[in-house]
Amino acid sequence: MAYLRAADLLLAQCHFCHTISKVDGSGELFCPECDHRVSLRNRKSLSRSWAWLLTATVFYIPANFLPVATIAKLASNQPDTIFSGVMRLLHEGMWPLALIVFIASIFVPLMKLIVLFWLLISINQHSNWRPEDRALFYRVTEFVGRWSMVDIFVIAILAALIQFGELAYVKVGVGSIAFALVVISTMLAAHNFDPRLIWDTCETRKQQ
Repeated sequence: MAYLRAADLLLAQCHFCHTISKVDGSGELFCPECDHRVSLRNRKSLSRSWAWLLTATVFYIPANFLPVATIAKLASNQPDTIFSGVMRLLHEGMWPLALIVFIASIFVPLMKLIVLFWLLISINQHSNWRPEDRALFYRVTEFVGRWSMVDIFVIAILAALIQFGELAYVKVGVGSIAFALVVISTMLAAHNFDPRLIWDTCETRKQQ
């Protein structure tokens, strides 16, 4: 299938105000609405996305193996990783919270990493496989990024719900910091990724 890209018509969208403008021969201009630089393709998009994605991958390991919270009660301390926290919530009968933490803290971050790796590799390999589906995967990945910190809010809710006075408290662990860095890194990887690159590897038809 042949595709007509906006770049073939020298049209580019501003990333800030979404105004569509026609660029000059150099491939760049300043948006007539907000005066932000507009270009047909973001420079160094792939290298920046790779850098942030690899950073997220590095932090993903301690985020899952280091304690994200410690429940201290009297003389006992009970540190929990993300997975053990899910199991603890299930054991306490709080399965809705357990489901939220599992989806937001384990399933979603892992899927984001896999999808972003797949998109970047497909572009580096000049794949022309189903660009519509790849663009859809990118949009979904970018959309769910805003919900990736739900489990941190769950920890805050649990800390507020525990009303034992001086007998118990919830302490946030270093795993939460690593997880926050994973979320931020994946969001930056998705933000720096230029989805228009997906279409550059496809067969195009020029304007007649």
